[in-house]
Amino acid sequence: MSDALVLITGGAGFIGSNLVDALLAKGYAVRVLDNLSTGKRSNLPLDNPRLQLLEGDVADAALVARAAVGATAVVHLAAVASVQASVDDPVSTHQSNFVGSLNVCEAMRQAGVKRVVFASSAAVYGNNGEGDSIDEQTAKAPLTPYASDKLASEHYFDFYRRQHGLEPVIFRFFNIFGPRQDPSSPYSGVISIFSERAQKGLPIAVFGDGEQTRDFMYVGDLVAVLVQAVEMADAPLGAINVGWNHTTTLKQLLQALSEIIGSLPAVRYTEPRSGDIRHSRANNQRLAASFTLPEPTPLKVGLERLLNQ
Repeated sequence: MSDALVLITGGAGFIGSNLVDALLAKGYAVRVLDNLSTGKRSNLPLDNPRLQLLEGDVADAALVARAAVGATAVVHLAAVASVQASVDDPVSTHQSNFVGSLNVCEAMRQAGVKRVVFASSAAVYGNNGEGDSIDEQTAKAPLTPYASDKLASEHYFDFYRRQHGLEPVIFRFFNIFGPRQDPSSPYSGVISIFSERAQKGLPIAVFGDGEQTRDFMYVGDLVAVLVQAVEMADAPLGAINVGWNHTTTLKQLLQALSEIIGSLPAVRYTEPRSGDIRHSRANNQRLAASFTLPEPTPLKVGLERLLNQ
């Protein structure tokens, strides 16, 4: 592409660092703002002269304002992505998950940056639509501070669109997985946790009967969509679900891991956790209408890449 500068908040994390690689490969300059609470320097090619790392927090309005200067687009991924952390400490996680979003809006307004890609979450739906293919019109019922902050952030990005001409592309991620997802993190997804325990021969605990389903998307497939969102001429209006409209049970996930590794350690089924959603599947018609979707990376292929990272 060009030497246009993209600011990525949370760019040293799992999704952000994969996006950094893709944008650098296309010729962009990239500025990462990350407090390294879950992101890692080792995720970034810091020897690349077109990459700049600013260590700091999106809750710091002055720092975010400086980070936005000169950017042609912003991808706002920074968040405390743990639902449980938001339940345990709603005040401090609100600083990252909502105040950080507002700081991004203000910094963009001040710097004259228009395009922003925002990572919202399927958590905004709560239990509504469970068992169905959830579309974007499904009633919102956030059950946690994390989900509430994500939904409020969506509304603020839309306000800044109407009032100040921002061009937000708002994505509601379902279940993203792949390399650099840290299994030791309390925010990590079930795939990286199961994969690590299987590799180490440690017992695997499944909450419930293993028939619960998730709509898994490989991070490389997501990144292909995020790059389009940065580059597209016109931002689609309204939030867009990101998933494949395809479900995998946890038992199927364990079977795929078994086929790759050879055998699994002991699997123990325990009581379901309170508040866990049993079935989650994204209706992705809006996604398919606005973006050129890559061929889905098969679950087994994605798992092999995660295991071999």
